[in-house]
Amino acid sequence: MDVLVAYDIGTITPEGERRLARVAAICERYGTRVQYSVFECRLDSAGLERLKGELADTLVVGEDAVDIYRFDRSIEEVRTSLGRARTFRSGGSWIF
Repeated sequence: MDVLVAYDIGTITPEGERRLARVAAICERYGTRVQYSVFECRLDSAGLERLKGELADTLVVGEDAVDIYRFDRSIEEVRTSLGRARTFRSGGSWIF
């Protein structure tokens, strides 16, 4: 399944900056960065659960937010891009 992960991590403190780096590193293991805080991921059900678990273990409730959107079709089919061309091509399986 294709998912989109978007996050907003509180970075007022040095610990917040470290959490931001950890969240980005987690997302980089599961997908492709398409914006500073947005990743496209192709996962199976187990991979999605692992991703959610790793993120939940990293976040501070009340300071951080992560939204995960699941698509019923591939991201390529539902994406409309405007402006600058993408520097990558999604497709194929990324993680299982």
